[in-house]
Amino acid sequence: MEVEAAKYIGAGIACLGMGGAGIGLGHIFGNYLAGALRNPSAADGQFGRLIFGFAVTEAMGIFSLLIALLALFG
Repeated sequence: MEVEAAKYIGAGIACLGMGGAGIGLGHIFGNYLAGALRNPSAADGQFGRLIFGFAVTEAMGIFSLLIALLALFG
């Protein structure tokens, strides 16, 4: 296998983490919305946890993009 082909395969595998981040964000916001509709008075108390989960999930997506770019151009 050539080195260039291995770089592209590695970058593609690293980009799967970005898809995982998208799925994770969908689960986070979907569950928050379902919980807020069931108990609107508790929704404000959970908003901080929602933002924290969003930030952590998005950071993982950005990290996987960084790894993919390093695999391609590093």
